[in-house]
Amino acid sequence: MGRLFILSAPSGTGKSTVASKLLHQVDGLRKVITATTREPRPGEKDGVDYIFMSREEFERGIENGMFLEYAEVYGNYYGTPKDQIERNIKENVDSLLVIDVQGAFRVKEVFPEAVSIFLLPPSLEELRRRMIGRGYRDSNMDLRLEMAKKEIPCARFFDYVIINDFVDKAVDQIRSIILATRCERDRVLRNLSSVLHSEDILSLLKGGRCYVKET
Repeated sequence: MGRLFILSAPSGTGKSTVASKLLHQVDGLRKVITATTREPRPGEKDGVDYIFMSREEFERGIENGMFLEYAEVYGNYYGTPKDQIERNIKENVDSLLVIDVQGAFRVKEVFPEAVSIFLLPPSLEELRRRMIGRGYRDSNMDLRLEMAKKEIPCARFFDYVIINDFVDKAVDQIRSIILATRCERDRVLRNLSSVLHSEDILSLLKGGRCYVKET
């Protein structure tokens, strides 16, 4: 069964850039495409970056139970479709969900076995600089910085905390987390026949006695 990895951070920290690099570097990892009612930014593609929906379509989705979680952020709806995660779990593919802090807590409630990762900016000044680089200015940027000050303390409740001072370093650290979970005992033993082709080793693992624990 695939695992769900939640990547969250204050706006402007660089989680989208980190996620893009992870998806290129980690085999068997799929991005969960979030639905939103906001307008596409230049270069964004429907069904690739986001599932772009009208407000009416989104609200119908809420009524029909389409979303694992949803919230209204900065005047727009954002939601996590259930079907993508369910499909990935069945296909034994890991899911990467890039989501705001509020959504991360809601997903963790529904999927407590999900691995939550918080991406921290190295400083508030660096976060401000990155926001300016993304085109946020004036009241919009001030609003996002104030929200970041509320979100950063939430890092204490995530499974892992990564400082995004250098993008490649942050990517390597999160990649290590994902690969390590694939070696967890229960996950490996559950999928033994697909990853191990030695019948004698399989037989010992399934029915042999551990001389330390059982003698």
